Amino acid sequence: MRYKDSVIRTCPICGKQAEPRPANRSFPFCSDRCRLVDLCKWLGGEYRVPGRYAGDDSPRGPPGDEDGEHAS
Repeated sequence: MRYKDSVIRTCPICGKQAEPRPANRSFPFCSDRCRLVDLCKWLGGEYRVPGRYAGDDSPRGPPGDEDGEHAS
């Protein structure tokens, strides 16, 4: 076992200690619940990577604003 694999880390969702693998199949989370909470945040759009959409050269405006100009 490598040193890096044996380090106990903090769960990014609840802050409890997360045992390393293979003792904890949900690593780096402390439990299946925290793993699913994180997945729901990704799927719900709470986590986003900043930037433009792939292959899109235009800035994103409000829906219906195809010209890129905001109606005043």
